[in-house]
Formats: sequence, structure tokens, C-alpha cells
Amino acid sequence: MASNTLQQRKQPGAPETIYQVVKTVGKVTGGMVLGVAMLSSSVVAGGLVGLAISFRNLPDVRILRSYVPSETTHIYDVKGKLLTSIHGEANREVVPLDQISPDLKRAVLAIEDSYFYSHRGVNPGAVLRAFLANWSTGATVEGGSTLTMQLVKNLFLTPKRAFSRKVAESVLALRLEQIFSKEQVFEMYLNQVYWGHNTYGAETAAESYFGKSSAKLTLAESAMMAGLIQAPESLSPFIDYKGAKQRQLTVLRRMKDLNWITPQEEAIARKQPLKLGKITSFQGSTIPYVTEAAVQELTKRFGKDAVLKGGMRVQTTVDTKLQRVAEDVVKRGHANLVNQGVYADQMALVAVDPRTHFVKAMVGGVDHRKSQYNRAMQSLRQPGSALKPFVYYTAFASGRYAPESTVSDSPVSYPDGYEYYSPQNYDNSFAGPMSIRRALEQSRNVPVVRLGQDIGLNKVIDVMRTIGVRSPIEPVVSLPLGSVDLTPLEMAGAYATFASNGWYSETTLIVQVTDSTGNILLDNTPKPQLVLDPWSTASLTDVLQGVITRGTGVSARLDRPAAGKTGTTSSERDIWFVGYVPQLSTAVWVGNDDYRPIGRGATGGGYVAPVWRDFMQQALRDVPVENFRSPSEFSRP
Repeated sequence: MASNTLQQRKQPGAPETIYQVVKTVGKVTGGMVLGVAMLSSSVVAGGLVGLAISFRNLPDVRILRSYVPSETTHIYDVKGKLLTSIHGEANREVVPLDQISPDLKRAVLAIEDSYFYSHRGVNPGAVLRAFLANWSTGATVEGGSTLTMQLVKNLFLTPKRAFSRKVAESVLALRLEQIFSKEQVFEMYLNQVYWGHNTYGAETAAESYFGKSSAKLTLAESAMMAGLIQAPESLSPFIDYKGAKQRQLTVLRRMKDLNWITPQEEAIARKQPLKLGKITSFQGSTIPYVTEAAVQELTKRFGKDAVLKGGMRVQTTVDTKLQRVAEDVVKRGHANLVNQGVYADQMALVAVDPRTHFVKAMVGGVDHRKSQYNRAMQSLRQPGSALKPFVYYTAFASGRYAPESTVSDSPVSYPDGYEYYSPQNYDNSFAGPMSIRRALEQSRNVPVVRLGQDIGLNKVIDVMRTIGVRSPIEPVVSLPLGSVDLTPLEMAGAYATFASNGWYSETTLIVQVTDSTGNILLDNTPKPQLVLDPWSTASLTDVLQGVITRGTGVSARLDRPAAGKTGTTSSERDIWFVGYVPQLSTAVWVGNDDYRPIGRGATGGGYVAPVWRDFMQQALRDVPVENFRSPSEFSRP
């Protein structure tokens, strides 16, 4: 019976199609029944013509020509692994009729409307035949409503039982079958019908009840599913397997009585073991920080209804394997900080591929179960000295400075409103003249403030805007020391442009979005543009490598070339480490949601750099070592 159509396998004396089966069964009913059916048909049909005049205000079934059922949206990782499925009231995936198991189609017709292919939407004699069939078997094996009537009831009418509603069903069913073919009606029905546990349509129900596509359902599975339509919640095998099994046997018996399956096929199906799946509606995501962020982005772009009902197929940029590594590192890193007496309740991590600006991993907090707030992309925190590379790059790009240029680490004051601002170093000392390289490696504050005033803070802000920083920024004197609120995602994305020698694409969490039929709704294929000066970025990277090899970030040292910068705010409310290799840029932030100070002596180099190193070592385990481009390869501006 493994055909893609409703074709019946040819047997001696057996009809070739279900349509012929229907006609054969009609003959067997007997002259008396046929006579009564014909009489009742004439009476009811005549009544319907008159009643139709009174139902001119019924919905126009022609709207179904453009009707698109609500469908479940599925979100996947970058390799195609399903992360979560989201939907509104209806969890549904629409499939064409020829992609549904022939056994399921036969089973549904057998138990719900075995005369489907012989009536025109309304079957006046069906009530009598259903009574006789149910009486002879001692169980409900057939209903009085046609599939077409059930369909219009689900689409247009309320479930309230009333004579007027039944007449309305009949009128709409007649209209529907004047416009649509039997196959079209049957396809709509199988994709619309409710199968219990918030699953709608054959495909979603098959995935839920048996963990497989509706195209792969066996006869035994098909019979059980068809039997659930009558009362899907109470008959569900998840709730009452015995009751579902009994209903399956009723369907199989009905199919055998119609000669749609052989006695042998019935016997085999009755004994076939059934392996149940699991309830699929409202299942939680395996990586909620990522999927919730994706849903927020989709909602902003397409609207809530489109996300919940549009049947989108969303491919994210995240690698589930790398995401697991990031989550484990954050939990372990936070536990280590607590053991060291660091009073910080949260940590966030974001990893971005500099070659594509795809987010590869994102952890918005220590435990999503306790807090769903995504600090990686929603929490605006001061980056401290991790902002200094933006100033030094701008200085290099001006053509007036190089890594060995001299800057002064000496007392200075600048007007700041009604007062003067006098920058201080972390150790409250001054070291006099020094190279930019040394100033950045040791994270001296005074030289970078002086440099910011010299090159112009608006130019620094322009650079930050160019490489994706969108948070509000004011050109205050202390800006070079990180007196601006940014997100870890912005920091990781901006540093990724340094890692790529100035090539920038918009940082994104979503690769592509299509509808359920494959039409592309959103394509975030990287379109890199060279937005920074290559010599200047290479020079900055060269200096930032020194931060890790001999500066404040030695605790981040890897077994390969790496560049990065520590970040510690003067109030010690936020500590960071942001760094990169050519293939990956990662930002790690630690702090308290209520902005409490972490504690004296808590620095990005001492506490966050080891967490960054832990993640990078695991993330790059199978990634070839790659060197950075040398400044000597490029012309100086």
C-alpha cells in the first residue's frame, strides 16, 4: 500500500480506486437503504436550496484560494540542527497531499467520510449509513458530517452545536466543492484538522505522536492517528494508550470492511509495535539565550504574527557545539570567581567570526533558568580600558602616530563642564614619556586621554560607528577610559573588525530566513567592506598582542598569536577581557546587575582573562593556527 496516491492495489474482484470502493459500498447498502437515502436526499437538497437564500451573509469560500494556514516557525543552528519551534495557538506544518502517507489518507477517509469521493460536499444519506454502520459494529466507526463540512466548520464556524450551524455547514460545503477539487479539499482538511496537544495538521501530528514525517507513517500508525480525530485529547496515546489502541483497531476493521486493506494487512497492523514520540508543542529551546534573541530580531523585522504563524525556517549563525562550550565556560568561570571571593553575580560571553561577523556563541548570563535577561546584547555596561584600542586605532589612522610614537604619562587637567577633569592611572603613579606600545600594554590612562584630546574624540566616535557600535556615545573627556555604556555584543563585533584587518559586515545572529516553501525572506550573506585602514589595524593588532604576551592580559595567553585588551572601570563595577585571533573575536564581561562594586583589586586581567582563555582554548582546539597580517605588508596612511 506504499503508493503516493489513493490508488488501491488491484486484487481479484476489488475496485481499483477509493472512488470505485465508495460506489461498491453504496450498492451493498441495499435497496431499502438506498431508497430511503434517495428520498431523504431529495428532501434535504430541496430544503438546502431554500435555506441557502437565507444564508447569503455566510463567508465567501473563495477566500480560501489565497488562504495560508498558520504554521509553526522552526529555528536551527548554523549546521541545520533544530533549536526550537515557536508558534501561536496552532502548532502546524503544512505539506502537500502527495507527501502524506497513502495509508493515513485511506484511514482518515475510512473512519471520517468513506463516501468523500462520491458526494458533492453534503451527503444526506450519510447520517443513516453512519447509524447503521455504528449500530452493526457496536462502536462509532463513521460520522454523519462529510470531510468538507468538517473543514468549513473548522475554518468558518463556531463549534456550538445547533441546527442553524449544521445547515450553514452544508451550504458552505456545497459552495466549497463547486470551487475546489476533491484533492484540494482533502489537502486543506489534512493540514487543518486538530490532532490534540496543540498540534494541527497531519505533519505536525505525525512528528509528535511517532517522531516521523507523515509521509513515512505505517498502516498501524496511520490507523491510530486517524482514530484520534474524533476526540484527540481523550483518545491520545500519551494519555490513554489502551483507548487509542482500541480506536486504532476500529479504524483497521473499517478499512478491511471497505476492502481497502486485506485481512492479512489488518492482522499485521494490529500486532505491529508502536513507538511513540513526544509532545512537541511549546517545547523549550536547548539554547534559550540564542533563540530568544533570534525571535526578538525576527519580531522587530517581520512582526509578531509573522513569527508565530508564518511557518518561517530560520537558520541562525550559532554553532551548537561552540555554544555548549561557552555555556560551560561561563558557569565554571563564575563558580571559580565566587570561590576566589569575587562578588559578581553575572557573566556574559559573545564570540563573533571576524570573517563573516556571524555570532558563533552567545551566553547572556550564568543561568537562564534563574534570569532570562540577556546581558550579552541588552546590558549596557562601561567597558573601561577595553575601549582604548578605538582611540589608538584612530591615532594610527590619522597618519601622525605609530606604535613606537611617544606619548606623555604626566599630570594633566581638562575643562569638563564647570570643573576640571584630571585623569589618573590605576596605580596613581605617572611614568613620564613612553611609547604607545608600552602605554597600551600597561593600560596607562593618562596617555590615552591626552591622545584622545589631540586627535579629536568625534573622530574616535566616527570609527566606533563605522564598525557597528550603535549605543549612545558622548565626546566627554573621559571617553577613552570607557565612560560610555556598550554591550558585550557590540564589543565583540567591533574587535572582530580589527581582527579582519578592517573588513566589516554587520554583526548578525541570523544567516537566512525562508518561508515553509523555501522562498527567501531574509538573506544575511556577508557583504564585507573595507572600512578601516589595513596598516592601522595591523599596527593595533601588533600592539594588542603585546598586551597578552607581556602586558596586563598575560593570563589570556594562548598557544597561538592572539590580541586583546583588559577592561576595568574605576568604580570596579565592570571587568572585561576582549580579544581575538584571526578566526574568532570574543568578549567576556563580569559584573553585578545592580551595579554593586565587585571588590577592590578585581581587574579584567586578573579575573576575566582566564575565562576568555578557557573558552578560546576549547573553541580553537581543532582550528589551525593562523598568524596576523604584519603592518609591513601595508602602506602607512
